[in-house]
Amino acid sequence: MTNGEIFKLLSEHDLLVKTSHNLDLNADYAGITYDSRAVQDGFLFFCKGNFKPEYLSSAKDKGATTYVSEVEYADVELPAIIVNNVQKTMSLLSAAFFGFPQNKLTTIAYTGTKGKTTSAYFTKNILDHQYKVGLFSTIDTIVGTGADDEFKSSLTTPESLDLFTNMNRVVNNKLDHLVMEVSSQAYKKNRVYGLKYDVGIFLNISPDHIGRNEHPTFADYLHCKEQLLVNSNSVVINADGSHLLDTYMTAKATTEPENIYLFAKAESENSKEYPIDFEYRSLADSLESNRISLKAISEKGQQLGIDGDYEIGLPGDYNESNAVASAIASALVGAQQDNIKAGLARIVIPGRMEHFNTQSHGTVYVDYAHNYASMDSVLSFLKSQNPHGKVIVVTGSAGDKGIDRRPGLGKAIGQSADIAILTADDPGYEQPKDIADTIADNINNDSVQVKYIENRETAIKQAIESSQSGDVVLIAGKGRDPYQKVNGVDTPYAGDAQIVAEYTKGV
Repeated sequence: MTNGEIFKLLSEHDLLVKTSHNLDLNADYAGITYDSRAVQDGFLFFCKGNFKPEYLSSAKDKGATTYVSEVEYADVELPAIIVNNVQKTMSLLSAAFFGFPQNKLTTIAYTGTKGKTTSAYFTKNILDHQYKVGLFSTIDTIVGTGADDEFKSSLTTPESLDLFTNMNRVVNNKLDHLVMEVSSQAYKKNRVYGLKYDVGIFLNISPDHIGRNEHPTFADYLHCKEQLLVNSNSVVINADGSHLLDTYMTAKATTEPENIYLFAKAESENSKEYPIDFEYRSLADSLESNRISLKAISEKGQQLGIDGDYEIGLPGDYNESNAVASAIASALVGAQQDNIKAGLARIVIPGRMEHFNTQSHGTVYVDYAHNYASMDSVLSFLKSQNPHGKVIVVTGSAGDKGIDRRPGLGKAIGQSADIAILTADDPGYEQPKDIADTIADNINNDSVQVKYIENRETAIKQAIESSQSGDVVLIAGKGRDPYQKVNGVDTPYAGDAQIVAEYTKGV
């Protein structure tokens, strides 16, 4: 990628402000990075985020030949490309540096307040029967089939340079499809600027990620979520979700009608007002079995040929819409119905409703539920399936972000739990007791027993120990996360699922 190519690309997007030190248009770069520690000779360096001038000095010392920034650093004698938005610039140049790997893949992307991870895993599991599939999810990143090609994700949607680096690995490893989650922050921070998806799926939206470090308002959150609809060739929308008029009109403004697919539960109110393409019915809904019937309503839905009954390998009625979205999205990229059925029926998602049996205590479930929508879905389902036993929940909430989640967690607990043990969950720079107090203050049900145990492992073990046969214990929030974020440090942590697996061997 030469400077001439960079200038042309940035000019087309009205990002280029000026250059300095008479840049050679024919000069190119050996690599690109935003981490001064990763710089090597001949690298292009991006100055982004909470940037300090000493990072640029370090990059120069290590061999950076040019930097990209929104401001010029006069004290560092290094050629500069000055832009008006470094995040957008980094996304565009990252894609270009790796030869636009998205054009060599069939891409499917999910957004939604809840269900992104489950739907992404459903879809990968379906497509694995026919194709070679990569995955960028909240839990794992999978860029190939080798031992080093699967690793824990640090963000739902990574920084653009990391995203395109991994996308390039997917292409180099001869995979042909990519399924990914796209967070609202990915659009807020321009991590996916310029990226167009083959299929984009809008699952749902409810208040979340609103706070001092995230979205200032719900309107901003909704706007960022809707950008996936704007940037996808075909879209699938859950018509049972809130703000349907807004999301549907957004899709219609940028997508041909024949490429918009809506689905809803049978006899949904929205079926009367919107052109629904698929309806589904629940045939079985228990801890042991989850089965639905899917029927195409429109002509274009019928052309996909996916009418029929489907077993779903995860409990919970809230997973039915995720399964339907995955079935439609997979069919749109060529999945055969038999493979859709197999992919939905046989699946294990790390940290998603993993269950563990005990000898003399309750059944334990581990789930990533971390906001009102997801916690309410899981707890209400467990309560409905276990009306005579106690529902015990262990949870906390992350510090420094998602502050609006805490009252919602308390509300969900008050509606469906009998006992709540509040504990630490990535407290960051906040005190976990303060976070727990906010949750507790919003449990508006005096019959719920509330305890606070700061050490998460201790809290989990006490919850299991206090349960009796017939009770259910939900360990919510961290799933298989291998660390706790404490005061800016990723502190090693065994993970909820691992702790439960080890402890339940002897109880």
